[in-house]
This record gives sequence, structure tokens and C-alpha cells, in this order.
Amino acid sequence: MQRQFRLGLIINPLAGLGGSVALKGSDNVAEEALRLGATPKANERMGQALAVVKDHADRLQIITAAGAMGQTLAEQLGFAVTCCYPAPAQTTAVDTCAAVKQILSYQPDLLLFAGGDGTARDIDSVVGDTVPVLGVPAGVKIHSGVYGVTPHASGMVLKMLLDGQLVSLMQADVMDIDEVAFRAGTVRAKRYGEMTVPAAPRYIQSVKMGGREVDELVLADIAADVIEQMEDELYIMGSGSTVAAIMQELGLDNTLLGVDLIQDKQLIGNDLTAAELLAATAGKQVKLVITLIGGQGHILGRGNQQLSPELIRQIGRDNLIIVATKTKLKALAGKPLIVDSGDPALDAELSGYYRIITGYRDYVMYQVANPDLVE
Repeated sequence: MQRQFRLGLIINPLAGLGGSVALKGSDNVAEEALRLGATPKANERMGQALAVVKDHADRLQIITAAGAMGQTLAEQLGFAVTCCYPAPAQTTAVDTCAAVKQILSYQPDLLLFAGGDGTARDIDSVVGDTVPVLGVPAGVKIHSGVYGVTPHASGMVLKMLLDGQLVSLMQADVMDIDEVAFRAGTVRAKRYGEMTVPAAPRYIQSVKMGGREVDELVLADIAADVIEQMEDELYIMGSGSTVAAIMQELGLDNTLLGVDLIQDKQLIGNDLTAAELLAATAGKQVKLVITLIGGQGHILGRGNQQLSPELIRQIGRDNLIIVATKTKLKALAGKPLIVDSGDPALDAELSGYYRIITGYRDYVMYQVANPDLVE
């Protein structure tokens, strides 16, 4: 059975309260805003985003906090809900951060939140770049680049993911202004960090020569990104020309139709068998770099049978690094990537959404889902 899309959901119920009563924000003035007659709007704004994907309810598992922080709205809209944080009636930034920490333990594919720049700052302090996030604009001030242009637009991006469209990932700034200074007429903005956000599917984000990808340049960009992230773990380098480009950039001999092993950017095993890979990696921190077969979409089970089910389980899905050009992904016409490990239970466990490296600091979200395992 295809794994449901895990959507982390956070609503800051107090976001935007100060706007309608001319307080120019909600930071530390929620009580005053309510006294002046402000009406909470964040749940309504999140509702507009989620309404876009109501027809996909059977494919979504929402992980959220109790009450107005997400559970009440999600259940009213008919979604399957896992409540992981007992939010109080009156929430604060402390609750936002605590709820996000609990949601992250469920390994969400995307964290969708409703709030303003203060909420984005709170979430960034917990999430960093560990999972993609997307904001539903509900605050008074929206200077950060992590939001959809409207709640409906945020919902449309989520729908694109659920529909299997090629959705790029990018780094976006988390900004906020000093509200005290703003109320006094001074705009004083500051950058507080950045988060990974899904963008509209501009498939050729890195434009080369008239908007087309040039294979040699794109492969060099992919290689640069992977190499920059390499630490002292073992790296299993799968077969295929995209992985071969990484080995070439490292100056190492490569088995184009085989599997190699490197550590500290040095080759320690060449054209290894399944048994040799298991023995060499047992009990160690390992990452696996793989690519897809063009036109087919297989990432496991075609030309890399050395990557046994035992090895994949030992490595863990979080240590899979998938690399591909956008041209190859676009050629799949929305069809998901496929795993054929020889173990149907493992194939089902590996389903879901992955961050695919498509260039230097250039990523897309793409789905792994075997058609024969979808009920």
C-alpha cells in the first residue's frame, strides 16, 4: 500500500490579530488586540489552503497539535489526524516550538503552517533546513519568503506535491521587523535565517544556454553539491552516469555499471558484490548515492542488485541520496520513481517523497511509489 503523505500542520491562532485593530502586528499585544475587538483569522486562512486538497484526503495523514493549533480544523475538514501535542487554550511561541519538535519526530514530508513572520522565526529555530516548510500567510507582516502569495496558492503547491508534479525546492529567507519600531513609524527588518520551501515547478531553474539543461554543466553542479555535503561516513556510490560524474569530480575510478565504496573522498572498494557491501558497512554510518534509470524511473532493482534489501534496511531510508537531472525527471511525465528491491515490504517502506539533488543547492521533491503497491 502506498504510504500516505505526512503533512505536519501548525496554526498560530493569534497570528494577525493586531492588523484589524491597527496594532501593526501581534507580537506581545494579543490580549490588547482581543480587547479591541480583533477576530482570530489564522484558522480561516489555513482552511482556505486545506480546502484545495480536500479531494486528496485519503492520501494525507496530518500530524498536528490539539485544538486551535490544527486538530480542530483538520478534523472538521475530514482529514485523518494524529494529534501529537496537547496545546493549551491560550498558546504562545513556546507551544509553537514544542509542537513542531513533536511533529518532526513523525518525519513529515512537509510542514505547513499558518502565521506571520514571528511564527516563521519560531519554526525556523526548530526546523532549520531539516524538512521542507510552507507558510500560509496569516500575519500582519509577511516579509519572509517562505509563504504562498495567498492561502489558496499555498494549497495549490501542496496539491502539486500530491499530484506528483515536479516541485522544486529552494532556500528562502526568514525575515522579521522590530514591531515596536514599526509602531513608531520605523521599518527595521532583519534576516534571521532560511528554510527550505517548495516552489512553483519551474523545472529548469538553473538556466543554461537558452533555458535548456546542458548535461555536462548540470552533472558538474550535482557533483559539487554532493561533494560539499560529504562527511566522514562511508558512501556507497551506485551505478549510472550521474553518479559517475560525482566520482569523476572526486578524481576516483568508477564502475559505471557497478557499485563502489568511498570514505573521506577516497576509494576503498571497487565493483563490490552484495556480500562485500554488507561486510564492509556492518555497524557503520553509511550513505547511499543513487540515481534513476532514464525513461523508467527505477532507483533500485535495475542494474544495482548489489544493493540488497538487507543492505538498504541497514542503511535506512533517511540516508538515501538521490541525484538526477531535471530533464530525466521531467521525462517521467509525473510518474513516480520505482523501487524493486526484491522485498515488497521494503519497497512499501521506501515509498514517499524525497528531496532529489538536481544541481548545486538545487533540489526538487519527488515521489517514490510503486504502482503495483497502490490499492
